[in-house]
Amino acid sequence: MFTSIAGRAVVVTGASRGIGKGIARVFASAGARVLIVGRDAEAAKATVAELSATGAEASYVLADVSRREDCQQIAAAAAERFGGIDVLCANAGIFPAAPLAEMTDEEIDGVLGTNLRGTILSVQACLPALAASGRGRVILTSSITGPITGFPGWAHYGASKAGQLGFLRTAAIELAASGITINAVLPGNIVTEGLDELGEEYQAQMAASIPLRRLGTVEEIGYAALFLATDEAGYITGQTIVVDGGQVLPESLAALDG
Repeated sequence: MFTSIAGRAVVVTGASRGIGKGIARVFASAGARVLIVGRDAEAAKATVAELSATGAEASYVLADVSRREDCQQIAAAAAERFGGIDVLCANAGIFPAAPLAEMTDEEIDGVLGTNLRGTILSVQACLPALAASGRGRVILTSSITGPITGFPGWAHYGASKAGQLGFLRTAAIELAASGITINAVLPGNIVTEGLDELGEEYQAQMAASIPLRRLGTVEEIGYAALFLATDEAGYITGQTIVVDGGQVLPESLAALDG
């Protein structure tokens, strides 16, 4: 059995939809107090209402993680409402597709600003509270795209996700002195609102390329994050967990025949 995390204060950025919402749902079901961070007020309110209906303690704050002052407001809100921060799930991310030859400065800056800069700023802002916790945990949502694989239209996204892991490894060394661990979950193709926009044909093709023959759920990413937040994972830092149903393993689709 794992030690209960009931009552611990958890901040989840990008938590009003998709993987972030799944992470928040899993932590809430484990008894954690959850601060939902997002940019869409209606979506954030709906997520808080959903979690609260299960008896969980949840609230939200509107913030753009690419802005330092917004990240400081996130940390301040957690301190005011929960008395501190035990876990930061730095999940906020965007993935607008654009061919490399046509990618604009605004598209590059937007993706790197949210996905990479936002990760760094979120961690920086929460550091004092995480250190004060005595069991601080940081879990990044990276991706297989960038660190392991590539996909046309996502050169900027892949760069941001690979960049998160470069940040992770040095951050792990620096944060160890404060007793804080930092690790990353690398999702494969997960069923979210964003994936729905790519169409049923795309989803069917992707499922066919995965050894487990299905796409993942947001809760399956949440469970990986939950494990990394436990006391039992306290000696794990600077590491990555790929959660992709085996997607990165086959050399080609021929490996899945038979």
